[in-house]
Amino acid sequence: QVQLVESGGGLVQPGGSLRLSCAGSGFTFDDVAIGWFRQAPGKEREGASCISAAGNTFYPDSVKGRFTISRDNAKNTVFLQMNSLKVEDTGVYYCAAAEFSCRATGPEYDYWGQGTQVTVSS
Repeated sequence: QVQLVESGGGLVQPGGSLRLSCAGSGFTFDDVAIGWFRQAPGKEREGASCISAAGNTFYPDSVKGRFTISRDNAKNTVFLQMNSLKVEDTGVYYCAAAEFSCRATGPEYDYWGQGTQVTVSS
């Protein structure tokens, strides 16, 4: 049974940091790309980062220089280090898996986690 479980969300002040984790099971973790997506209330889901099976990373301009994605295949886990957080980073963060390569859109991912809430507020 394929499973993705996110953790690490919470409440943080603007300028603060959080590290999200996405733990996978039920598949060959080394062979998948993991994407992070986020959805704020009343807004569409958007991509926040991705790391391919080969370790290539991608970031949208909105998070570039502030977010860092990494993976530890021995632990079947992908991390998203989020620094210099802004109020507009608030939302539910989801991780998703696709075979080998990062995909351009959410529907191209095969498996999704349940999400973790990130709230940036003073």
